[in-house]
Amino acid sequence: MSRSQPPAEVSLDFPREWIEFLDPADEQHLVRADLTWLLSRWTCVFGSACRGIVPGRAEDGCCSHGAFFTDADDENRIKSAAAKLTPETWQHYRRGFKNYTEMDSVDGTKPARRTATRSSDGPCVFLNEKDFPAGGGCALHAQALRDGVHPLKYKPDVCWQLPIRREQDWIKRADGTKLLQSTLTEFDRRGWGPGGHDLGWWCTSAPDAHVGTEPMYITYAPELTELVGEVAYAKLAELCAARLKSGLIAIHPATKAAGTPRKRGGREPASPRAADQGSNL
Repeated sequence: MSRSQPPAEVSLDFPREWIEFLDPADEQHLVRADLTWLLSRWTCVFGSACRGIVPGRAEDGCCSHGAFFTDADDENRIKSAAAKLTPETWQHYRRGFKNYTEMDSVDGTKPARRTATRSSDGPCVFLNEKDFPAGGGCALHAQALRDGVHPLKYKPDVCWQLPIRREQDWIKRADGTKLLQSTLTEFDRRGWGPGGHDLGWWCTSAPDAHVGTEPMYITYAPELTELVGEVAYAKLAELCAARLKSGLIAIHPATKAAGTPRKRGGREPASPRAADQGSNL
């Protein structure tokens, strides 16, 4: 199949297995996790099998548009990380928060700030091109690797969380007790809203991206820990391992279609210069 013709993606609707448990560190925190997703063999294939979300721009990966910030903490993290970049490490270097971010709107009405794009049709200003001397891929991701920290410490929330979707809601049980419910599942096309169906390609549904040798709950341990806490993640990992040992009934159809794993799980390239061979998320 040619690079211009993305392979078929699996349907968005299929059986899933779920587990829920109380956070051992917080009796008011209920974790609800999608085992079908967390036991899948999805892995980031940026720079190799990734076809990008915009047709003809595979080199962008999922960075063809700016990333909206979730809150002030998210913005401040990027300010600190961007301050570490130089023209030698950031191809499209811009100085000053307002020069590398811009105002837009997620819902078409409420103003929201996001990372800027290099032009009216993108991609993100932090995306280095593959032939850039310091290495292709996300400049923030590469800087984190140079500094010896996990990329989630330097990148916008939406960038390091993808393709995990976390939803949090206070729920009320029949006896009147209230719990904070954290739901962990796949960030599929619908996670983007109606526009998600217009993406040229989306990796979570594509067998080409389900080629990891380890399940996601292992390769995404740092991200999952950040999302639900260290103690809750330890319990989640214990339950995932037990389910994997006993045999998952509702296997992710893209993992099943991919067949035998052939690529190491995980996202970070071995070095900043290897970013175009590893992940850009």
